[in-house]
Amino acid sequence: MSEPWPEELRLAAGGSELHVRFDTGEQVALPAEYLRVESPSAEVKGHGPGQEQLVWGKRNVKISRLEPVGSYAVRIIFDDGHSTGLFTWPYLLKLGREQETIWTAYLEKISAAGFRR
Repeated sequence: MSEPWPEELRLAAGGSELHVRFDTGEQVALPAEYLRVESPSAEVKGHGPGQEQLVWGKRNVKISRLEPVGSYAVRIIFDDGHSTGLFTWPYLLKLGREQETIWTAYLEKISAAGFRR
């Protein structure tokens, strides 16, 4: 069976959210802040295990635009200048399906580090 494929990507709420509808019927609404702090870029994820960087202070970040990358991903350009992460279709779906778990873990990390959103 093939991986779910996005049928529509749409910015909503003035760039505060990305809505993705997949061919399986699944729909996810991903806040810009969540996408920014979970960017698959080296700036956030590092170049290997244990090199992840904690990003905070992005509560008001917006998505400026989307750029398709081949047929496998989208580059999200944020209004804070970040644009290096390539969000593949499986990664966007994972972020949607596991949003509560991932977001809760992020909030715990920034709190433990003494940072705020």
